[in-house]
Amino acid sequence: MHSFLYQVQGATPQPHNADFLPPKNVNKQLDDTSHFRCHFRSTIPLKKIVVDDDHHKAWSLYDAGPRSVRCPLIFFPPASGTADVFFKQILALSTVGYRVIAVDYPVYWTLKEICEGFQKLLDHLQLDKVHIFGASLGGFIAQKFAEHTSHSPRVMSLLLCNSFNDTSIFQQTNAAPTFWLMPALFLKKMVIGSFQKGMVDSSIADSIDFLVDKLDSLSQKVLASRLTLNCMSSYVEPQKLNSVDITIMDVFDECALSQMVKDEMYKCYPNAKRAHLKSGGNFPYLSRSVEVNVFIQVHLQKYEGTKYSAKEEVDASDIIQIDNKATYHNNQNEDDDDNDSKTNEWNEQEVPATTNNNNNTDQNSVSAITNNTLNDSATES
Repeated sequence: MHSFLYQVQGATPQPHNADFLPPKNVNKQLDDTSHFRCHFRSTIPLKKIVVDDDHHKAWSLYDAGPRSVRCPLIFFPPASGTADVFFKQILALSTVGYRVIAVDYPVYWTLKEICEGFQKLLDHLQLDKVHIFGASLGGFIAQKFAEHTSHSPRVMSLLLCNSFNDTSIFQQTNAAPTFWLMPALFLKKMVIGSFQKGMVDSSIADSIDFLVDKLDSLSQKVLASRLTLNCMSSYVEPQKLNSVDITIMDVFDECALSQMVKDEMYKCYPNAKRAHLKSGGNFPYLSRSVEVNVFIQVHLQKYEGTKYSAKEEVDASDIIQIDNKATYHNNQNEDDDDNDSKTNEWNEQEVPATTNNNNNTDQNSVSAITNNTLNDSATES
């Protein structure tokens, strides 16, 4: 494994600063993460599907949740990741009735090729329209696919996490055509250079370690093709995405994207909803999975009850009937009241966890994603 310059917050206790005391639940967090990974690998199989004439171009995917859903949520990974970087979303969302599919791209060298390949994959899976969650490069590819199919839309909505709309920000346009010649070690160093350094909390450190493992698993050809897509001269034409429902998800702490890049995304999609996390680093879907999953469900909520819902609808005929209906009704109401109180407690305590000392900020962020406006207090933080 590569060595890093980051330090886990709390690793070296400082007597006069409580922020640097070792978190009591670090080992528990790591144990829980390992447990979820093992559970994910043992319960959800990896599938490979070939849709091109070249049998080497195989899409790898995890498909979880009810197959009756015809407009699922599809996850596109970053350049350094594979489909299983979204294991926390796959497990959590499929458990509550969502159909979620996480994909790995085959080796494609142009955006046109990957868009055509993904369109063939949707045809193979018999999916007319889909929702797409794209992280970094995955978000850029998702935008280009929506642009590619704008005349016959295949994208119902987009969630763009720490993403961008113009590859010129990486200043590697001239070098991109030569990536296929470069050794894997050089390409991996390019990617690692964008990872966080310095003081980070244990969850962010764990997410970086996980992505480094994923990066090490990529072959030179796969990594070179992804970096070529990431850096070749291209930009999104936002006017072709006017009909697409978009949520922009980003973090307030350090990540690979500058504030200028984030502002450019806001300008390109002025009507997009914004979901902000006070912290989370480059990979908030790993380091802040609870909050990210909440934002995803809020984004998809408007589609429930329609043919574009990513969630299986409960049929009233499937509800078990019992003889004493009055007693069942009363007990059910009591259970519902208990569940409501638990839900409110969870919403109040778990979601604002990213704020550390200011619980109002992330509550405003949840309002922001619903009301399509960003609260001033969240902006100032």
